Amino acid sequence: MNTLIQKHRWLPFLLPFLVFLVVGAFEPTPDKPGGEFFGLSILYGYYPCVYTLRIVLTLAAMLAVLPGYREFPFRLSWWGPLVGVVGIILWVGLCRLDVEHNYLQPFFKQLHLEWLIGAGERAGFNPLTELAGQPAWAWSFLTIRFIGLALIVPVIEEFFLRGFVMRFVVNADWWTVPFGRVTATAAVVATAYGVLAHPAELLAAAVWFSLVTWLMVKTRNIWDCVMAHAVTNFLMGVYVVVSGNWRLM
Repeated sequence: MNTLIQKHRWLPFLLPFLVFLVVGAFEPTPDKPGGEFFGLSILYGYYPCVYTLRIVLTLAAMLAVLPGYREFPFRLSWWGPLVGVVGIILWVGLCRLDVEHNYLQPFFKQLHLEWLIGAGERAGFNPLTELAGQPAWAWSFLTIRFIGLALIVPVIEEFFLRGFVMRFVVNADWWTVPFGRVTATAAVVATAYGVLAHPAELLAAAVWFSLVTWLMVKTRNIWDCVMAHAVTNFLMGVYVVVSGNWRLM
C-alpha cells in the first residue's frame, strides 16, 4: 500500500473524503428521500443505517491510506483547542442570530438564490425520540454520530481541504507546497468551500473556515487544524443534544 500511496499521492487526502461524500448522497432528510440521484428512495427512518454504513466505509478507507497520514508528524499545540472553542461560540452565535433576525433569506430572495439555503438541509435526526422504542440502538447510534462528527469528519475534511485543495491552488505540484503556505486565492477557496458545504449556515461557515485558515498559517500544523475542527464539532454535538436544536446536525 505504501508504494501505491507514493505513486498516487492524492489517495490519503481524497479517498476517505470521496467515500464519505458518495455514501452521504444516500442519506435521507425529513423532506427528501435518500439516494434519489441513484434512482432510490430511502426513507428517513433508515437514516441511522445509512449513516452507520457511511462511517464504517469511510473508516475503512482511512485505515487503507493510514501510512499517508504519517507525512505529517503528529503534534498538537494549545491553539487547536482554543480555536475550536472560539469556533463553536461563533458558529452557534451566528446561527442563532440568523434564526432570530432572518438576515440571509431576504438577501438570497433578491438574488433568486433561496434554493441555496434549502440545499444545505441537514438530516436533523434525533435518535432519542426517533428510536425511543429501541433505547440501546438509540444510544449506540448517538455514539456513532459523535464518532463521525468529532473523529472522522475533522480528519478527512482537513486533509482534503487544507492538505490537498489549498496546496493545489498554490501549485499544481501540491505535495511540494509546505503546509501552512497560503495565498490569498487559497484562503478564498477555503472559505468558498465552507460556504458551499454549509449553505444553511453560510455566515457561520465563512467565519469558521476563515478562522481555521488563520490557524493553519499560525501553526503550520495540520493536526492543530484537525483538533480545532474536532473540538468545534464535539461541542456542537453536545450543544445539539442539550438544546434539542437538531437542525444543526
